[in-house]
This record gives sequence, structure tokens and C-alpha cells, in this order.
Amino acid sequence: MNEPDTDDEEFDEDDEDDGQPSGCNNNTCYIWGENPLIDSYIDRAEIAEDVLAVGSTPGVLVTWPRFIFTCLIYPDLMRLLANGVTGIAGFGHESLISIPNQLALDPRFTRMFGMCLSSSTKSRGVMFIGSGPYYVYNPKKIDISKDLVYTKLIKNNRGFTVSEKYYIQVSSIRIAGQDVPLNKTLLLINKKDGVGGTRISTTTPFTILHTSIYDVVKTAFIKALPKNVTLVEPPTKQFETCFSSKNIRSTNVGPDVPEIDIVLHKPSAFWRIYGANSVVQVSKDVMCLAFVGQDQTWEPKIVIGGHQLEENLLVFDLQRKNIGFSSSLKLQQTSCSKYDNTILG
Repeated sequence: MNEPDTDDEEFDEDDEDDGQPSGCNNNTCYIWGENPLIDSYIDRAEIAEDVLAVGSTPGVLVTWPRFIFTCLIYPDLMRLLANGVTGIAGFGHESLISIPNQLALDPRFTRMFGMCLSSSTKSRGVMFIGSGPYYVYNPKKIDISKDLVYTKLIKNNRGFTVSEKYYIQVSSIRIAGQDVPLNKTLLLINKKDGVGGTRISTTTPFTILHTSIYDVVKTAFIKALPKNVTLVEPPTKQFETCFSSKNIRSTNVGPDVPEIDIVLHKPSAFWRIYGANSVVQVSKDVMCLAFVGQDQTWEPKIVIGGHQLEENLLVFDLQRKNIGFSSSLKLQQTSCSKYDNTILG
């Protein structure tokens, strides 16, 4: 879902003669290849073709006989992938060879997919391919693709290409029901250089806010905390705003801290972030606000990261060019790991 930046590592075009692998197949063509975890790309990834078999919604085993994909022949580009992982699934909205765009050539499918990240390192999340329904158990089977809040997918022209990354319009942020005073020009994408706006990123661990946005969010969040909660020095450099968790009670949606609303294209369309996604427990008695403040001069001013996405369903409707948000599935006493994996052959 992410595209590379332009300041990534460079590779010698003569690497094939320097002991590098000769390739994945013969008589191949080259295309851009990337690893978004290390922000690296190369223009000499090979185009390959194979049979793809994937279970999809609504319970159909799909076999795609001529699935096109890219093959990275440089081992250095595979750094930081999890143990046992040998590739990255492409879900970009513009690329003709992304998984949803290729499978949409099958009349059973539309250009739509759902993403649900598990909050547990011991449980898998799920990608739903197709238009639904998207079933999980609680313990009864329920369709979590109902009652979503939808907003438009914003096209971002960066340089001479349309970005494959997913941008949305954020108009404001509310904490405990109150608007945070923002410089709203930061929330817009600069049409000349593509800088600014809000992007969704599964490779960013925690949501990044431009420093001026982070400062007002931090101030409002602290003000809305219960009066008997005390601030503490951050025990880790990763987070700036931390507090004692001794007087924070637990709820079915995580720690009872101020709710954060990401307001989309209009005040009534918002994505609510509860304690399970807004804070993180860093030690026995210390919690931290799970957002990071950074300069973001040449980047989006808000990058929504993985921790905030956990146990939330996002539906990407590429045909209608919009994105749907659920709130925490914990509200429905279920999770992303409890998906229906029944496959009909």
C-alpha cells in the first residue's frame, strides 16, 4: 500500500556481474520494486507470472492462473521482513498488477478489499478481498462491514506519478468532544509538490503528527485526563507524553482515557479512537500517548499508523474511490483475529 520515497538506497547497475543472483526467470522485463519497511526501491525488479490461489470473501477459493508479480533479486531489499516472510502483497489503488485490481478482472469480484489488523502478536488479522460480507464471530457470526463511516480517497500527484499510497481528507481533530485548534492549511495537500494531507500507512508503527499538530493534541489530551492522573517522565524516547496508569480504569475498549475523533470531510463523519488505540502501556504503571510528533516537512502532516488501525476494519472501495472506517471491534465484543475462514471450493 505504500510507494517508495525518492531518497532511498542506490544499487550498482552492474550488480548482476558482482555475485548477485541472475534473476527469477529468463527473458524478463523490469519494473519498479520496493520494500516500504526500509523505504528502499529499485528499478530492476523482475516481472514474473505464476498461479495464485487465495481464499476470499464471500467464502470462495479463487485460483488466478496468470497472476503477475514482481520478483526482487537483490537480497538487501528484503531486510526487516518478519521471519518466514518472503514477499510483500501489493494493494495499491492505481497499479494494474495490485492484487485487488488483478482479481477484479474476475466477474465475481469488485475492486474492493477490507483490512483488519490484529492487536495480538499471537493472532493473525485478515484481508478480505471482494465486496463482502466480511464476517467475524462474537461468538455469533456478524458482518463487520455494515455501518461504516466512508470518506473519499484523495488522489495525490507526487512528481510525474499518482501516488499509490492512500490519502484521506481530515478536516479537524476532536478530543473528549472538543475541537483541537489546528492550522488547517497543514491538512491540505499542496497541489504543486504533493506534500501535506493525511496518509494511511501499515508500515508506520504509531501515528505521526506534524509537530505543531502534535503539540495541540498533546495539550488537549492532557487537559482532558482525569484530575487524579499524574504526568511522568517518559521512560522511552519513542513517546513524549506519558502518565501514571494507577488511576486509569479499564473498559471494553481499553484504558478509560479521552476519546480522539479524527473528523473527516464533514463534522458528522468521524473515526473514533478509543484507549486501546490511543495509548500504549510502556511499563507496569506508565502509559504513553501513542502518537509521535515529527517535523514532516516533505511528508504528509498526519500519517495514521498501525497501532491506531488495530482491531478496526478499513474498507477500500477502489471503484467508488472511498474508504470506510469502523470503530474498534471491541465495541462489538470481537476482534480481527476471529474472522470467518470458511472456504468453499
